[in-house]
Amino acid sequence: MANKNELNYDVVVVGAGNAALCAAIAARENNAKVLVLEKGPKKKRGGNSFFTDGAIRFAFNGLEDLRRVIPSITDEEADKIVMPPYTKEKYYADLMEATGNQSDQELASHLVNESYETIKWMHSHNIIFELIYDNQSFLKDGKYHFWGGLPVKTKDRGVGLIKQLNERAEELGIDVWYESPAVQLIKDDDQISSVVVNKQGENVTVNTKSVVLACGSFEANKKLRVKNLGEEWGNAIVRGTEFNTGDGLSIAFEVGAQPFGDWGGGHAIGTDANAPKVGDFTKPGDIFKKHSYPLGIMINKDGYRFVDEGADFRNYTYAKYGREVLKQPDSIAYQIYDQQVRPMLRDEYDREEATVFTANTIEELADQLDVNREQFIETIKAYNNAVQDGEYKPAEKDGKKTAGITPPKSNWALKIEKPPFYAFPVTCGMTFSFGGVRANGKAEVLNKDDEPIKGLYAAGEMIGGIFYKNYPGGSGLMSGAVFGKTAGTSAAKYVQETSVKNG
Repeated sequence: MANKNELNYDVVVVGAGNAALCAAIAARENNAKVLVLEKGPKKKRGGNSFFTDGAIRFAFNGLEDLRRVIPSITDEEADKIVMPPYTKEKYYADLMEATGNQSDQELASHLVNESYETIKWMHSHNIIFELIYDNQSFLKDGKYHFWGGLPVKTKDRGVGLIKQLNERAEELGIDVWYESPAVQLIKDDDQISSVVVNKQGENVTVNTKSVVLACGSFEANKKLRVKNLGEEWGNAIVRGTEFNTGDGLSIAFEVGAQPFGDWGGGHAIGTDANAPKVGDFTKPGDIFKKHSYPLGIMINKDGYRFVDEGADFRNYTYAKYGREVLKQPDSIAYQIYDQQVRPMLRDEYDREEATVFTANTIEELADQLDVNREQFIETIKAYNNAVQDGEYKPAEKDGKKTAGITPPKSNWALKIEKPPFYAFPVTCGMTFSFGGVRANGKAEVLNKDDEPIKGLYAAGEMIGGIFYKNYPGGSGLMSGAVFGKTAGTSAAKYVQETSVKNG
């Protein structure tokens, strides 16, 4: 019989973000008694998912597939939409291209092949989706033409997603403990038998047959960032929750989990230089990011450009360009725009939180910035002189490029010549680390012999081997949901199987 400090659950889910709650819901619908552990207080629940803008990438065959999960699209609205399919083959190719063909094939295939089915499953659990009109489509001849394979987001961004997932978890009778991190996994006869939880300051033992680790990676741990990614990563802003400090990884390794994936890389973007040092739960929704750089140029404090801003759509470059900003002097760069493109910038540039400098001449703009003035002016002059003729088409790769400068700008190269001129200072914001534990397509955590650790599963950032160096935008949220659903289902089935074996 359990004493007062022991409790019993079929499945314990460590974490309370998108991946964790999908795991909890999947386990519960498979008749498991489920406990969710949230390290933070209730007012700071939801992990990194709370801070996302909600874009979620999945494979679909056309608008009718989307209407099945967004029933609010009317026939009249549908008649004004041109929606190219985003096939499984295209998604897989995009993932492999972004990761340099390093993404584990089993994990990548599972993510892609289960993406739409998982979206339908989430819809069945009252998660609301919407089309992304503002930066994933353009209006032409009275119709909205979507592009880039990322037309859908969750309603009210990450805030709405976490709210809806928690509401569903409560409806299903899933228990949630706040301020209750898992501190140790315990095995008995080579399988998980319990988890020690620091429940609001007191250690309690929860007896369980399976545990799903879905509590993020180590991006909020400065010491681990520096150790694994390099000294300069101590300067990175933490864009999301302060609670993703690698605890789940540590307790997994203690029971024999295999480290896996790109431990020297992570999702890092250009974010406002004056953004909070860690995610501010009172200002969610990814409001500090600065993702319109393909429409302008970026210049460092020494006055030089350092990336090809037009190499590809921002969906395929933003997650790696953050680290390029980090490499610059003082980890700062300035995004430069003129009035030609200012109305096209994303909504985060219009927020009161956005830091911006404005001037009527390039010289006056340079005077306001902490840059090498002469080189800054010369760089813009050289860029303008290098811009080639061609038709400017911001919604497609237009091939309007520069010639004779390094780095080049391969698309969307317009001269910076129409005042007023704008400079937005950005730094590197770390979203999540790519290193994690090794898992298979059933979300089972593997040991160093590539064998499953009985009763241990992982989802979300905890799984390594999916993303390397870069990733296609919206894939992180999708990966969390896919592997969360898989982990919860696998964990519940394992409980059923072991119960039958034990009579």
